[in-house]
Parts: sequence; C-alpha cells; structure tokens
Amino acid sequence: MPEDHDGVVMYWRPDCVYCIKLRLSLLFSGLRYSTRLIFRDKEAKAFLRSVADGCETVPTVVVAGHPMVNPSRRQLLAAVRERAPHLLA
Repeated sequence: MPEDHDGVVMYWRPDCVYCIKLRLSLLFSGLRYSTRLIFRDKEAKAFLRSVADGCETVPTVVVAGHPMVNPSRRQLLAAVRERAPHLLA
C-alpha cells in the first residue's frame, strides 16, 4: 500500500511517454507530490499490479490513498481538489 495516505504519489518509469506527459503537465500546477520509480522498487511494482488488474501500468497516481491508473491531468487535479486540497498551491 502507498506510504502517503494524505498526499499524492506518482508511480512512473522514465521510458514512459504518458508519465513524461503527465509530469510535464503538472510542472506549473503547484501540486506537491512524490514519485516512486518502479524500476528500482519491488514494492511499488507489486502495488501497481494490485490496482491495475495485474499489470504494471504507469503512470499510476495515488491521491490520499485512492489509486488512479493512467489519469489525465484534469482527473488527477479533480481528485486532489476532492481528497487532498491542501496540496494545491
């Protein structure tokens, strides 16, 4: 389970175009989040498989304990406004 139940954690890998796109789109959003690089983290891989039907789909973002598999910027920010508004600048 993700370690930050009150925050936002993005699971990603550097060769993922969707991860890069989401991270770039969040660059000026003011959202505070942490990242977990799945190449180096067996627990992160196991967590991804548990929330993505056995796949290691990235980006997967957890907002205050609620996992979102491959969310759009709009979906992610809506979830943050609902579940963790204190993280927005």
